[in-house]
Amino acid sequence: MDFYDFKNAFFIGFFMAFMIGPVFFMLIQTSILKGARAAIAFDLGVILGDVSFILIAYYGSRSLLEKIKDDPRLFFIGGLVLIIYGLITYLDKSNKKEAIETSKMVDVPIKNNYLKLFVKGFFLNFINIGVLAFWLGTVLVIGPTLDMNQNAIFSYFGVILIGYFVTDIGKILLAKQLKSKMTPMVVYKVKKIMGILLIIFGFLLMLKGFIPNEKIEEFIH
Repeated sequence: MDFYDFKNAFFIGFFMAFMIGPVFFMLIQTSILKGARAAIAFDLGVILGDVSFILIAYYGSRSLLEKIKDDPRLFFIGGLVLIIYGLITYLDKSNKKEAIETSKMVDVPIKNNYLKLFVKGFFLNFINIGVLAFWLGTVLVIGPTLDMNQNAIFSYFGVILIGYFVTDIGKILLAKQLKSKMTPMVVYKVKKIMGILLIIFGFLLMLKGFIPNEKIEEFIH
């Protein structure tokens, strides 16, 4: 891989890290509430989900992948899971009493279940079928420019993921600086907002499965 390809791949990863979606907000929330190590564990799970989709996109047949990515049932299931997770987050009242009664600072938990966070990151990314569509499109565009050379393609996507991970580390460290402002009331409000955002993303994902792309483009324009 020459420097030009390396630079392009890294910048793709950089911009990917700023795609606004459920993973973006969950990563920031995890960093603030549970600490940098917990957020990194979550992020590694997200990246494993990306690796899984890249392998599916590369080894799967184009016709099969086109059918899978447009199957409304998969959008519906993924959206439903996000909505349920958002409702659970929104309705969680575990720290409501503390939020009302005190304004003390929130301490990052001494112990975190890193495996659970890793699985959560993987699951939250993997249920978003739109991520598969993104990687499928990227494979179809990048592959021919690299003469469909397997080593070159995997190296290119490896650099994309490195760029993504390095940028996420920066986001995690930046979000951690906000910990000093985290009172129980702020945490309670953050969780409420997170729940609402997840529900919105879930509905949008479900709608994407039932509204033709042509209609969406007409609405945008």
